[in-house]
Amino acid sequence: MIDRDIDIRTADGAMNTFITHPEEGGPHPVVMYLMDAPGKREELHDMARRLGTAGYYVMLPNLYYRRVREFSKTPDNREEMFEHMRSVSIAMACADIQAMFDFAAKDAAASDGKAGCVGYCMSGPFAFSAAARFADRIAAAASIHGVRLFSEARDSPHRDAHRIRGEMYFACAETDEFAPTEMIEALDAYLKGVDINARIEWYPGTQHGWVFPSRGDQYDKASAERHWERLLAMFGRCL
Repeated sequence: MIDRDIDIRTADGAMNTFITHPEEGGPHPVVMYLMDAPGKREELHDMARRLGTAGYYVMLPNLYYRRVREFSKTPDNREEMFEHMRSVSIAMACADIQAMFDFAAKDAAASDGKAGCVGYCMSGPFAFSAAARFADRIAAAASIHGVRLFSEARDSPHRDAHRIRGEMYFACAETDEFAPTEMIEALDAYLKGVDINARIEWYPGTQHGWVFPSRGDQYDKASAERHWERLLAMFGRCL
């Protein structure tokens, strides 16, 4: 595998981004790998690598770059984390994704064909919105325990769901204070009236963040592996 840490220039500054892809067999389909609230970190680098080994050009940006270049969550900075999280809008995230596509277009290792996107937690709505915003490019997108997927907000991602042409997957925890059952059920009801290929899947016995080994008792290995199975199968058939 080839790993790189690079800066991608955007209208708002330098977005430090981790890129990983196989050494051979390129060009590889691009997959945007969008972080959860605790930020870009080695745990996510390892997860991006796991996806990359399946034959993808994986891009993991620091979505907090407008405020901080590095952020490490500790027991004492939870509120700071939420401030960073709230500072990133859907419009900002989509602009960042466009900048990543522009960068990848100049890299011979990256394919210019169908692309994928996956977002965890705070980035679930970003992946959902990107599937609509870049409908001509993103053929498969996933929200993993994503928050704010369906709301009264003017920029709620469900409002543009009808624009999605690719496959959309939502992985939802059984118990999730940040993505409550009522929100997911409202999204499910809404999507039933929209002509898109979308799947919502509940993960019984799980809590928010179940995919991350560092989460201690929140981590559910069997369910985490199922989420990998779903991602790899979807990207395999769509990209």
